[in-house]
Amino acid sequence: MPDDFDISGIDEVIHGRLRLGVMAYLSGLGAGSADFNELKNRLQASDGNLSVQLRKLEEAGYVAIEKSFVGRKPLTRVVLTRQGRSAFAAYIEAISRLVEGLKD
Repeated sequence: MPDDFDISGIDEVIHGRLRLGVMAYLSGLGAGSADFNELKNRLQASDGNLSVQLRKLEEAGYVAIEKSFVGRKPLTRVVLTRQGRSAFAAYIEAISRLVEGLKD
């Protein structure tokens, strides 16, 4: 194990499985946004669990939640913020350093 092994750069807000999935999915989309049902289906999450995890990401400033109506039907849209994009890039960099360190 290398002497510079350091997990302090791992963002615990992002590191949860479902939150990581949200961040990865939104980062992979050109627009950086998706509606609630799209996320729920892609991540195979329940309404309640996804709501809780989105709230944690929103509290950290990583996503913004936009609520509107399409006709009479409510629509919840999740948007990756600039801060969220930066945090996710830093998270990927930290994970990459850990994995590269294990190869040596």
